[in-house]
Amino acid sequence: MSRSTGQALALSGALLAAAPHAFSADNELNELKQQLEQLEQKIQQLEANQTAENTVEADAESGIKVGGAIRVNYSTNSYDEDTKNRGGDLDFDVFRFNFSGEVADIGLNAEIRFFDYMTAVKYAYLDYDITSQWQAQLGLTQVPFGNDPYNSHSFFMSPNYYLGLEDDYDMGLVMRRQVADNWQLDLGFFKNDELGGVDGYVEDRKDRYSIDIVGVRANDEGIYDEPTAKLGEHNTFVARYAYHVDHTAGSTAIGVSALSGGLHDGQYSAGDYHAWAFHINSNIGNWNLQFQHSQYDYQIDASQRIAIAANATYDTMPTEATSTSANIAYNMSVNYGPITHLQLYNDFGTIYNKSDDSANSWMNVTGVAVTAGPIFSYIDLVHAKNQPFVGGTLSGQSDDVERRFNINIGYYF
Repeated sequence: MSRSTGQALALSGALLAAAPHAFSADNELNELKQQLEQLEQKIQQLEANQTAENTVEADAESGIKVGGAIRVNYSTNSYDEDTKNRGGDLDFDVFRFNFSGEVADIGLNAEIRFFDYMTAVKYAYLDYDITSQWQAQLGLTQVPFGNDPYNSHSFFMSPNYYLGLEDDYDMGLVMRRQVADNWQLDLGFFKNDELGGVDGYVEDRKDRYSIDIVGVRANDEGIYDEPTAKLGEHNTFVARYAYHVDHTAGSTAIGVSALSGGLHDGQYSAGDYHAWAFHINSNIGNWNLQFQHSQYDYQIDASQRIAIAANATYDTMPTEATSTSANIAYNMSVNYGPITHLQLYNDFGTIYNKSDDSANSWMNVTGVAVTAGPIFSYIDLVHAKNQPFVGGTLSGQSDDVERRFNINIGYYF
């Protein structure tokens, strides 16, 4: 109740209390009634004004906020002689915009990225809180599979990303149950990938953020060739469950994930694909420990290899494989000039039991993430074998261990 409303009510009470002593004639009583009616109207007007003021304040808090980042990247490696002779290269990485906020209880979340070589929408979805525990997300949203939200700490993520099983975004609907009673559940249905599936209306199917299947890899095609036989995911169901165990030093989420969907060649159904994972994400004091074991299977009769695409590049991976990863990180609050936080980490992941009999892939990343005001940086030393973006491919047969030193610096606003 506002101060004006309280004063009006007090005045109303005073007039009522004084009425028997101040008025005795009928005309005086009628005059009193008129005054009381006027006071009631005044009170209603004051309450209406107060409601309007509250509405304006609520509207001022709602709306869509715009942020973003500009990042540059320095790297040197063991597999490019020209880069080594130059002492490495400093390149523009990405300029991105982020949109987030809420209007009329409906939330918007989106991110678009501008690279030198492509433009890609990472995610773009609407969300609505159906209840205090359940939220619906509709649009280009993250596939709920594996450790949430990432199964890694480094700039390069884990090998699961290069299989399309980490930080993957597709077109569909996700129902998310927030952590309550120590458990959470995510259920999703994805109609197709972010570019409309096998016959999406796009100029180039490899210009995307997430790794997705785009074709069957014929025996006479090169590993990085555009596939002749197109293929795409469709009608995929996903579920992820995690139980959170609270303990004196922190909490641990133990979970399982599974997905199952179809493959389409543009005219007919061309097979199915399935994947499952067991995962653990534990916070113990300043430490974070992650473990994940996954298996996937693309059931295609024509080949033991499939063509995948992302980051303006085609690549190849086996139709079936197993992956295991184990990561550890330590968080430190510091006061080194502008630097306020450090995260030291070592992420290790491997892919094996491949259906195309290619050599095992593995990647180990030792690094530190540095926070200094609006600046966030990854400093990574990577050792890997048959690993994309580290001199290899998931269907490679190399025996060489490649090395890459990488610094990614971003200004976030």
